[in-house]
Amino acid sequence: MKTMRSRDGDTISNILWMGLKRNDDEAESALFDLNPGLENHGPVLPAGIEITLPVMPEKAPETVVNVWD
Repeated sequence: MKTMRSRDGDTISNILWMGLKRNDDEAESALFDLNPGLENHGPVLPAGIEITLPVMPEKAPETVVNVWD
Protein backbone atom coordinates (compact mmCIF):
# COMPACT_ATOMS: atom_id res chain seq x y z
CA MET A 1 0.00 0.00 0.00
CA LYS A 2 1.04 3.53 -0.73
CA THR A 3 0.98 6.37 1.80
CA MET A 4 0.78 10.12 1.31
CA ARG A 5 1.20 13.02 3.69
CA SER A 6 -1.39 15.79 3.44
CA ARG A 7 -0.52 19.37 2.67
CA ASP A 8 -2.41 22.23 4.28
CA GLY A 9 -5.69 22.62 2.42
CA ASP A 10 -5.83 19.15 0.83
CA THR A 11 -9.21 17.46 0.59
CA ILE A 12 -9.99 13.75 0.48
CA SER A 13 -10.97 14.16 -3.17
CA ASN A 14 -7.59 15.75 -3.97
CA ILE A 15 -5.69 13.04 -2.11
CA LEU A 16 -7.54 10.29 -3.96
CA TRP A 17 -7.03 11.93 -7.34
CA MET A 18 -3.30 12.52 -6.76
CA GLY A 19 -2.73 9.01 -5.44
CA LEU A 20 -5.14 6.85 -7.42
CA LYS A 21 -6.36 8.98 -10.35
CA ARG A 22 -9.91 8.37 -9.14
CA ASN A 23 -12.08 10.00 -6.50
CA ASP A 24 -15.37 8.13 -6.69
CA ASP A 25 -17.48 6.88 -3.78
CA GLU A 26 -15.92 3.40 -3.82
CA ALA A 27 -12.40 4.81 -3.49
CA GLU A 28 -13.48 7.26 -0.78
CA SER A 29 -15.12 4.50 1.25
CA ALA A 30 -12.01 2.30 0.97
CA LEU A 31 -9.80 5.23 2.05
CA PHE A 32 -11.88 5.90 5.18
CA ASP A 33 -11.90 2.17 6.02
CA LEU A 34 -8.08 2.14 5.97
CA ASN A 35 -7.71 5.40 7.90
CA PRO A 36 -10.01 5.39 10.95
CA GLY A 37 -10.48 8.87 12.40
CA LEU A 38 -9.60 10.65 9.16
CA GLU A 39 -13.15 12.02 8.91
CA ASN A 40 -12.62 13.82 12.23
CA HIS A 41 -10.38 16.36 10.48
CA GLY A 42 -13.27 17.78 8.44
CA PRO A 43 -13.50 18.47 4.73
CA VAL A 44 -10.17 20.33 4.51
CA LEU A 45 -7.20 18.48 5.96
CA PRO A 46 -4.36 20.08 7.92
CA ALA A 47 -0.78 19.51 6.82
CA GLY A 48 1.14 16.45 7.93
CA ILE A 49 -1.51 13.73 8.19
CA GLU A 50 -0.19 10.39 6.95
CA ILE A 51 -2.83 8.73 4.80
CA THR A 52 -2.74 5.13 3.61
CA LEU A 53 -4.17 4.76 0.11
CA PRO A 54 -6.18 1.66 -0.77
CA VAL A 55 -5.11 -0.70 -3.53
CA MET A 56 -7.87 -0.55 -6.10
CA PRO A 57 -8.31 -1.49 -9.73
CA GLU A 58 -8.28 1.33 -12.21
CA LYS A 59 -11.81 2.51 -12.77
CA ALA A 60 -13.21 1.55 -16.16
CA PRO A 61 -14.13 4.49 -18.36
CA GLU A 62 -17.82 5.20 -18.43
CA THR A 63 -19.58 4.58 -21.69
CA VAL A 64 -21.99 7.18 -22.94
CA VAL A 65 -24.69 5.97 -25.30
CA ASN A 66 -26.41 8.44 -27.55
CA VAL A 67 -29.96 7.15 -28.12
CA TRP A 68 -30.39 9.35 -31.19
CA ASP A 69 -27.67 7.67 -33.23
